[in-house]
Amino acid sequence: MRAIVITENGGPEVLKPAERPAPEPGPGEVLVDVAAAGVNFIDVYFRTGAYPHDLPYTPGMEAAGTVTAVGEGVREFSVGDRVAWADVHGAYAAQAVVPVERAVPVPDGVGLEDAAASLLQGMTAHYLTRSTYPIRPGDTVLVHAAAGGMGLLLTQAAKALGARVIGTASTPEKERLAKDAGADATMPYDGFAARVRELTGGEGVAAVYDGVGAPTFDGSLESLRRRGTLALYGAAGGPVPPFDPQRLNRAGSLFLTRPTLAHYVEKREELLERAADVYGWIASGALNVHVGHRYDLADAGAAHTDLQARRTTGKLLLIP
Repeated sequence: MRAIVITENGGPEVLKPAERPAPEPGPGEVLVDVAAAGVNFIDVYFRTGAYPHDLPYTPGMEAAGTVTAVGEGVREFSVGDRVAWADVHGAYAAQAVVPVERAVPVPDGVGLEDAAASLLQGMTAHYLTRSTYPIRPGDTVLVHAAAGGMGLLLTQAAKALGARVIGTASTPEKERLAKDAGADATMPYDGFAARVRELTGGEGVAAVYDGVGAPTFDGSLESLRRRGTLALYGAAGGPVPPFDPQRLNRAGSLFLTRPTLAHYVEKREELLERAADVYGWIASGALNVHVGHRYDLADAGAAHTDLQARRTTGKLLLIP
């Protein structure tokens, strides 16, 4: 089968296509024909070695497809079932073996591309807005990179809970995309903290959802109201340098958290609940999935290059 194989950490050029032996499912596993694989910044972290992983390996942590074989003891899924998964390596391939406990069913009314494009980021938006900082009607929140795949889903999830959403974006075109997704106000990154204060009458926002990291961190803290929450869920722009926690006190007893999806779907019941909510929103039309670009599997390097250069909007998919 075709797959992307990483034999050394580095830039996008280390994402090399190769022919690999067709995998077979072991006990408690299913074999899936991959219809689409999501491209996420966590893939970049693993590729560069920022997140360690044994070499060689096939990257990609999110995909959807059709079950073609089941391993010993599998009762939850059968051949022909449509499934999706996140937080399992090996998605950049024509076929993947997935542990049953990490796979979720894709319901009728949700296409496999939408299923692959929404699971990791959709569940991230779910836990950020419902668990990390549970939004209450009337809250004002700030969403960075609001026109990216994550930002568009976050904006819609926050609006569904009754929030007023302020979004940042790097171009006027991206600002329009964010507004189309429901953002009440948008702005470029330069001087965003002062503008947020203006839009909130000097009070600041209840929460900042920040996946950018170092370039926005200081401004994110400055944008918060007293006892506000900064959810630093990623570092697309680089890691935040060490800082004095006393800053949180001086700025108004702020809360800072560095969450990750794995800790919010550790139990299968929680995984199934969050996935069912995300797919239910898509099936009902409450959540719109914007696929910004589709790439052939062999062009995984180009997908990473475009993602890191912020040349894209919405979700990026690899199509094996």
